[in-house]
Amino acid sequence: MDAVAERDGLKWLISMKWQQVSGTAEQKVPFEVICLADAVLSGLYERAYLVLGGPGWSLREFYVGDGLRKYLASTDKISVVSLEDFVATANQGKLSS
Repeated sequence: MDAVAERDGLKWLISMKWQQVSGTAEQKVPFEVICLADAVLSGLYERAYLVLGGPGWSLREFYVGDGLRKYLASTDKISVVSLEDFVATANQGKLSS
């Protein structure tokens, strides 16, 4: 986890991954989602965001389009989003629970 956002007593985990060129970072995304789900299930956080930035993602659309959801249980409070979408959501104060 890279950061925790907090507002009105609610906490959100934020993990950020940057992929400049194709590589192994894409293979690590499912494990990161599992780790975030475990942290959210602890009850300490409302939800978690995995933010994917950079031009090197070949599976970015799969990940941000909820492609992992059918393969991983307990991930309904994990959002995999693009860097641009996360920044827009956070700037508007719309991190959800």
